[in-house]
Amino acid sequence: MRNDKLIPGMILVMIGAIFLLHNFGYIHFHWYNLIHLWPIFLVIGGVNLVFANNKSAWATILKIAVVIAGFALIVFGNFNDRYNRWWWPHYTYHHSDNNDDSDDNNSSDDDDNNDSDSGRLVKTHGNSTFNTPYNQTIKVAQLNISGGATSYTLNDTTNQLFNAVTQETVGNYDLNHHMEDSVYVVDFKLRDGKNGFNFNSDDDDHGNKVDMRLNPNPVWNVKLDAGATDVNFDLSKFKVKSIKLNGGAGSFAMKLGQPIATTDINISTGAASVKFTIPQNAACRITKSSAFSSDDFEGFTKLGNGDYETPGFDAAKNKFYIHFSGAMSGFEVKRY
Repeated sequence: MRNDKLIPGMILVMIGAIFLLHNFGYIHFHWYNLIHLWPIFLVIGGVNLVFANNKSAWATILKIAVVIAGFALIVFGNFNDRYNRWWWPHYTYHHSDNNDDSDDNNSSDDDDNNDSDSGRLVKTHGNSTFNTPYNQTIKVAQLNISGGATSYTLNDTTNQLFNAVTQETVGNYDLNHHMEDSVYVVDFKLRDGKNGFNFNSDDDDHGNKVDMRLNPNPVWNVKLDAGATDVNFDLSKFKVKSIKLNGGAGSFAMKLGQPIATTDINISTGAASVKFTIPQNAACRITKSSAFSSDDFEGFTKLGNGDYETPGFDAAKNKFYIHFSGAMSGFEVKRY
């Protein structure tokens, strides 16, 4: 390939790859980065012109490095101050339920539970509390969580069925619940948010944060559709029947207690770090089907074809079944 065709070809390949990975949910980025970071293309073009006649290896490496660095900023950049421009709207719909005795999950300013845009305009940056009441007839519950660009934590119990305290910087959250056959379904989602990485997630003043609590009495099924997200769940206090995680680039850590007969865990991620911690004496089988991913399954016996087992798995009464799939991810299962 001629050297003068290398960089334009590389740019086209990267643009196509980014759109494909984004469409399939493996990466998520802020589209407005294209507006704020468009001068990067001038830098890429300028460097390519300056070294157009330089065929040396170091010049080629420099041009490739500039392209990679530029696209990395566009794809993974999340600069919190971009929403503080004088021309950027600072308002969204905001609702919460601070009344533990009410079935209404919204504030008095938003009387419905649908996705319609009715409510009071308030500043996006704020806090909310959401509650779903618990009653003893609820034996099995399903928690559905959706929305990226958020740091989710869950490590404590509540006398409600579900409780969440949120810090909202981008978009707002919505809570709905209903019965579906014999399962009580709780839907918690981020509306009007932008998916992407947040490099300031540890800063209390920046980034979306959700601190959730569950009631320990029902058997729980958890489904998380998160995109680029930071998740830290300690589920060791709960009876968990199944976990389904669809995530993009991010960090996902979950600690589990003993399995409930058969506990099924299905993980699908892209460019993510995934870590599960299970009890030392819990029986577990892992099936891994992924490309360009690493794994760390200490204490497991490798069976071949991506299968791993703990010793004595077949004779155990209660078992974990974990299936990992995805690309360019790190999968880890530790025992405590």
